[in-house]
Amino acid sequence: MPVVGVLLWATLLTLGWRAAHPKDHGFATPRVQLSFKELKATGTAHFFNFLLNSSDYRILLKDEDHDRMYVGSKDYVLSLDLHDINREPLIIHWPASQQRIEECILSGKNSNGECGNFIRLIQPWNRTHLYVCGTGAYNPICAFVNRGRKAQDYIFYLEPDKLESGKGKCSYDPKVDTVSALINEELYAGVYIDFMGTDAAIFRTMGKQTAMRTDQYNSRWLNDPAFVRAQLIPDSSERNDDKLYFFFREKSADAPLSPGVYSRIGRICLNDDGGHCCLVNKWSTFLKARLVCSVPGPDGIETHFDELQDVFIQQTQDTKNPVIYAVFSASGSVFKGSAVCVYSMADIRMVFNGPFAHKEGPNYQWMPYTGKMPYPRPGTCPGGTFTPSMKSTKDYPDEVINFMRSHPLMYHAVYPTHRQPLVVRTNVNYRFTTVAVDQVDAADGRYEVLFLGTDRGTVQKVIVLPRDDMETEELMLEEIEVFKVPAPIKTMTISSKRQQLYVSSAVGVTHLALHRCDVYGEACADCCLARDPYCAWDGSACTRYSASSKRRSRRQDVRHGNPIRQCRGYNSNANKNTVEAVQYGVEGSTAFLECQPRSPQASIKWLLQKDNSDRRKELRVEGRVLRTEQGLLLRALQLSDSGLYSCTATENNFKHTVTKVQLRVLSSRAVHAVLVQAETPPGLPGAPTPRYQDLLQLLTQPEMGLLDQYCQGYWRHTAASPPQPLAGLKAKEQQDQKKPRNRRNHQPETYGHT
Repeated sequence: MPVVGVLLWATLLTLGWRAAHPKDHGFATPRVQLSFKELKATGTAHFFNFLLNSSDYRILLKDEDHDRMYVGSKDYVLSLDLHDINREPLIIHWPASQQRIEECILSGKNSNGECGNFIRLIQPWNRTHLYVCGTGAYNPICAFVNRGRKAQDYIFYLEPDKLESGKGKCSYDPKVDTVSALINEELYAGVYIDFMGTDAAIFRTMGKQTAMRTDQYNSRWLNDPAFVRAQLIPDSSERNDDKLYFFFREKSADAPLSPGVYSRIGRICLNDDGGHCCLVNKWSTFLKARLVCSVPGPDGIETHFDELQDVFIQQTQDTKNPVIYAVFSASGSVFKGSAVCVYSMADIRMVFNGPFAHKEGPNYQWMPYTGKMPYPRPGTCPGGTFTPSMKSTKDYPDEVINFMRSHPLMYHAVYPTHRQPLVVRTNVNYRFTTVAVDQVDAADGRYEVLFLGTDRGTVQKVIVLPRDDMETEELMLEEIEVFKVPAPIKTMTISSKRQQLYVSSAVGVTHLALHRCDVYGEACADCCLARDPYCAWDGSACTRYSASSKRRSRRQDVRHGNPIRQCRGYNSNANKNTVEAVQYGVEGSTAFLECQPRSPQASIKWLLQKDNSDRRKELRVEGRVLRTEQGLLLRALQLSDSGLYSCTATENNFKHTVTKVQLRVLSSRAVHAVLVQAETPPGLPGAPTPRYQDLLQLLTQPEMGLLDQYCQGYWRHTAASPPQPLAGLKAKEQQDQKKPRNRRNHQPETYGHT
């Protein structure tokens, strides 16, 4: 094989190019992938640019009324503008005292920089003040922050005379998450309240009611929990029925006969005052149930995702019935993956109104409690719909309180809608960490768009469409690198009003638009096939869809993505306008014909029209012909391989030509003679003639791609300086390298039917 052919073949191997294979539809492939650099080039993202000696950023509160977002990090509290987080940020530097830091270090707690004040709680106290708590170098501390009455006041400062202990409000260890809710000037929090991190509790502090907590060191109530979310969800129009729900995961008390971790949903009544002789100053309405997210197998055995990671509460018009989205992971030695499950409040309430779990029998197994149920039913709120005459839990009979202490667990588990996950990822090198959901009105209905953060610092934009056969179809519209330095996504929040997604990680904060319609392509078919509910074809470009727009040229089809119907009139004569490239190859060497469709879901077919024929035939991929994900590789070129190669893509029954390449195979004998003469110094016998110089320039056209790069390597090894025709090529290649690597940025093509 000639030198050029060997070099190209070796290059393809070292670059990791591999033969194309049928796509695994077990999980979606992103239609668009954007690196951090490419995302920045779109102009749709803003990155917090102020250099602070800080880390571990958490978005803890979003205030749409003040147009502010409040972020906590190590030693800092930030107030950022929701429109642009770099526009006049307000910053409070709140480090732990030097004495406290030294004491923390002496206790052996600074191996990973934990001896700082990591802000973990920001709650609105009233219209002018926030209540903020931090770990305080393993000595939790809280304070009030004055933020002014209006956003235009630009007031943001800590009130030093109102510092107070954060015990029972914020965990000591910054690696342990704190969840909280401030309701009627009473703070409810899921925290660890000791230095060693052994005493976990759900606390109520502040306010007029009695301070409350879960039963201490009772593994039936909480067993080494990791708190994820706290949310007030009313049960009825009667305020006395209001309950606060906690989402957490905890160690199984039945291990090793069960999974090591269970995900839970727990709840308490807001007006719980504890018992009068038993469970004094402890919750007397605390109940919990298992939260299941599993994939049913053909043999009836379920594969469980047991570790709850994040929860998003999607509010509806009925405040009593929000939709709950939860992210789970499985990290065992045998099975690893992530899943998103969706739950209804009707199913959750049904479980809490069902039988209690009770251990009995010779094997001491969990069974539904079938004995006499005390009145009022354990877990019922006083003064509510079913107990109007009881004004306090202290009025409950002793048998109710004693039953609650020994039976906090419900027998039945809460299963997701349709008893299966909405999104599943297995056999991938990442896991989901966060979720945020937006409801979008499109031309053919309303869709839920999921934004899923991962532990490798990317955000996936996903929609799940129903099918006629009760199955679903997942579409991953985007996967985006959000930060320059990849780090797991910690928190996300969404603003439908501003069409922005706000993201934080250990390295910073950013916000980005919910849509980048132009990255899908410049043709109507590109826009329609993307099936992004945010985007529609407006007659000249793919732009943001607005339900209020009355333009007749708006084309959108999220459910089916059918450009044949939607883009009629925009695709005529498209294939005739496809740019035809000319590429040269040398007999016996290797040629690579590039073809990368805009969509990874498209199926590719190569057609060949010989020089002496007017018919196109499908090219068989065998022997010397190898198809890769980037194009077509032709090995050991023959003169008969010359012809017009057409790469066609088919998606949703829509066919279009991606590229056309006129391949011209040159005789190896003639090219070898040219190379030999080119090695001879000018002025000596055998120097190349002008005719051969023209041939060399022909061989060094940009269409040669990788082949030309290695021609340069060949010249450098055989001559003192490379031939002049390559200089222009080198500059062209450097210019091309500056372009985004996004597959959406190839030479634009127009579509039509084939």
